[in-house]
Amino acid sequence: MKIFSMPSLIAILLLSTAIVSCKKDDPEFQQENMATLSIEFDNIVGGQNLVLDNSTYTNSSGEKYTVNLLKYFISNIKVTKANGDEYTVPQDSSYFLINEADPETRFAKVNVPEGEYTQLTFTLGVDSLRNTMDISKRTGVLDPAGEMAEGMYWTWNSGYIFFKMEGSSDAAPADPTGQHKFRYHIGGFGGYDAPTINNIKTITIDLTQGGVPKVRSGREANIHLMVDISKVFSGNTTLSIAANPTVMFSAFSVNIADNYAAMFHHDHTEN
Repeated sequence: MKIFSMPSLIAILLLSTAIVSCKKDDPEFQQENMATLSIEFDNIVGGQNLVLDNSTYTNSSGEKYTVNLLKYFISNIKVTKANGDEYTVPQDSSYFLINEADPETRFAKVNVPEGEYTQLTFTLGVDSLRNTMDISKRTGVLDPAGEMAEGMYWTWNSGYIFFKMEGSSDAAPADPTGQHKFRYHIGGFGGYDAPTINNIKTITIDLTQGGVPKVRSGREANIHLMVDISKVFSGNTTLSIAANPTVMFSAFSVNIADNYAAMFHHDHTEN
């Protein structure tokens, strides 16, 4: 057994105290220090910016289409550091409705502990627990009364529409008004009493290639995501407007949800 002299023991204790003090003063270890993290959802089609109503795009089936409406819910945001430490944003502060027609909604802003984060995780949709909570617990963008006007809630099915895209295409059959419309309203949280369609998608994004966000008080880090809606039409399933002009609460909606889960790409981070 090695025996230390009294001066050596004092030196060791002082060094240990200094190390603990450094860790305590380092913002990286002060989880109570919160700052704003912004997540930007920049909707595109392939390499083009998404423009509602006026621009024409071509899908993987060779069908030309125009998008008139695009909305989707983002929720349950979580960030992870390189050492594996995770922080989950409190649920009541973690529901956002991205609406292409309203530029202000493209930014989801949350408070997280100061630090550098290498991974972002979120849900595309609304989790089953919140779908089944009492109405009083569903406020803000989740207020069914408000979102019925926005068209993101099925009153007949008592659940949220997670993703809604509508547009026009000559590939779609004419409706009773003579318009050639396509409508994709995707939802389904697994059911109340018996299993049903579950289109809740968890998205995990590596932030190391595009630059990690450095979250600090006094400045706002912004994770800039590109959201490529052309992925809705391609992936494990090729979606043809002619074959499927309207998809809502049906088995085929699972294929569309599997496709659009791949829409998100981290382009860069602004610190």
